[in-house]
Amino acid sequence: MKETPEQLQQLAGEYVLGTLLGDARRETGQRLAREPLLRAEVDAWERRLLPLTSLALPVEPSTGLWPRIAASVQARPSASDWREAAATGWRRWWQDVRVWRSLAGGAVAASLVLATVLALRPPTPEAAYMVVLVAPQDRGAGWVVQTSMNRQLTLTPLRGTVVPDRKALQFWTKAPGWSRPMSLGLVESNRSLKLALDKLPPVEPDQLFEITLEPATGSPTGKPTGPVLYIGTAVKVM
Repeated sequence: MKETPEQLQQLAGEYVLGTLLGDARRETGQRLAREPLLRAEVDAWERRLLPLTSLALPVEPSTGLWPRIAASVQARPSASDWREAAATGWRRWWQDVRVWRSLAGGAVAASLVLATVLALRPPTPEAAYMVVLVAPQDRGAGWVVQTSMNRQLTLTPLRGTVVPDRKALQFWTKAPGWSRPMSLGLVESNRSLKLALDKLPPVEPDQLFEITLEPATGSPTGKPTGPVLYIGTAVKVM
């Protein structure tokens, strides 16, 4: 079945962010050579995320890095081993609450950090953070949160979200030690949101960000009342 433009954009975003795994990632990589629309979407996401490379200082790899990489590749499990392990371990993995709370700090963050270490930029005292908000049900990446050098927090959609009538998407955050979450406002499913960091508490490592489904005017209680649609934790990238 042919994918819709929205599905193609979502696939390209997940490919660039590194959330596609195994056969899905290999198949998408093979499609790039023969599907110009998919290639264009991937190029667009790479250009969109390119400013992230300015968030890190250059790092000189150690002399033992490449031998360790070569050894790990040689010891890589076969495809059949991977499928067998996935089949037996998936349920246990998913039921571990620590998994989805730290999802943005795993493979997604690693792919972004690898890109940023090649950048050249003068030292700066400001810390920069990245959050990938994923759907708890299928781990699909839905939004990206980033703090930038110009003191802004940006929320960018990776795919459209269907919002029922008389409902709205509300953006929340809660740092470790806070007694309750803080609303960052209502968001549109297909539009970026920019907030001035000067008006927000400082972002911290492992700070929780989420988007919930609320009444059209927002939560009436000042805290989330509807289901969590996307969730992730902040990773320091500089």
